[in-house]
This record gives sequence, structure tokens and C-alpha cells, in this order.
Amino acid sequence: MKRMLLLLPLVVLLVGCGGKKSDNASGGSSMKCEISGDKSKANLIDLDDGKTHSVAVKTSKGDFTFDLATKTSPCTTASFAGLVDRGFFDGLTFHRIVPGFVIQGGDPEGNGSGGPGYSVVDKPPADTKYDKGLVAMAKTQTDPAGTSGSQFFVVTGDDTGLTPDYAVLGHVTDGMDVVEQIGKLGDANDPSGTPTEKVTIDKMELTSG
Repeated sequence: MKRMLLLLPLVVLLVGCGGKKSDNASGGSSMKCEISGDKSKANLIDLDDGKTHSVAVKTSKGDFTFDLATKTSPCTTASFAGLVDRGFFDGLTFHRIVPGFVIQGGDPEGNGSGGPGYSVVDKPPADTKYDKGLVAMAKTQTDPAGTSGSQFFVVTGDDTGLTPDYAVLGHVTDGMDVVEQIGKLGDANDPSGTPTEKVTIDKMELTSG
């Protein structure tokens, strides 16, 4: 099912919980996460919210890093960490790029219709602002607020006008210039966000400290 988000005048494709692996039945905060879909595909990793957990994204256009919002979105970050741990994102692309708005990736189908086969939910705080550098999870228009699979987006605009419906994943801490460079590889007049140049996620790596 194609992931779509209605955004003001634009129709936007936005899809989308070392720690300890959780099967949703044992250990840590992730045991409280409800998984929808194929639970056998979920690999939630308990992340100590007393530490900083970062994801390094190595792309064909350079690298950037973001810190995971473990306190705000414990299930979303546990799920994303599990996907990173098993190399889910390696080799995927940023399939949607809208200049001055977002870059979006994490779809194994490469067209906005795919995901990991399951989802979790972290409803974002009502005062969430999707400002430049914020990383969040995309969802379909009909999914409950805070639903996330694997598709994520990085905000490149100063004022997106997005409502607080998208689970917060983290915030870019290094390499925002790379994100902005990628964000230019789209047509501002094309709300579908077809990239003008292929951008590949070569590898993601999770670090904690």
C-alpha cells in the first residue's frame, strides 16, 4: 500500500519501536511496544535512555548523523535500531526528495509502497515541531498518529506546516550540509518528489555512548 500524507497544498509520500534484542515478550522498555503485522520480522532493541544513541548514514552524496529520540519515541527508536542492526537500510535509496521540505528513504521497494512487514506506534507530543534537521517516520494517511515502519524523512525546510502525526525518530547532529545537498536533487514543482538524481544509502551504523 502506497504511503501517503496530505500536507497543506501538497500530497506527500511519507511512510513509514548496543542494546538487547527484544521479542516484545521480554526485557526492557520495548516489551511494552505493540507490534502490528508480522511480529517475526521485528527486532526491537532496548536502548538505554541514559545514553546517547546515534545513527551514522553513509550515502552516495556524503555522510550525516542523527541522534535517536529514545525518550520521546522508545518503540520507534527500538524498531529503527533493530532494522539498522540487521542492515535493512543498506543499499536503499532516498526515493522522495522535495526541495525545501523533506528527503525520504527507507523503502525496500524504492517507490514509497514498501516497509519492513510490521509497524509500531509512538504518538508524538502535541507540541512537536517538524523543523529543519528533525528526523521522523512517515505513515499513510489512514494510519494512527505515530505509526512507523521503515520509511523515514529528514526535514530540510524551515516551516513544513506538518501536524504532530509523525513519530519523532531523532535530530541531525552532523552533516546537515549533506542533507541539504541531497535535498536539492528534486523538482520543487513536483510534489510526488521524484529525485532528479539517484541517491543511495550505502550503509547505516548504530553507535552508543
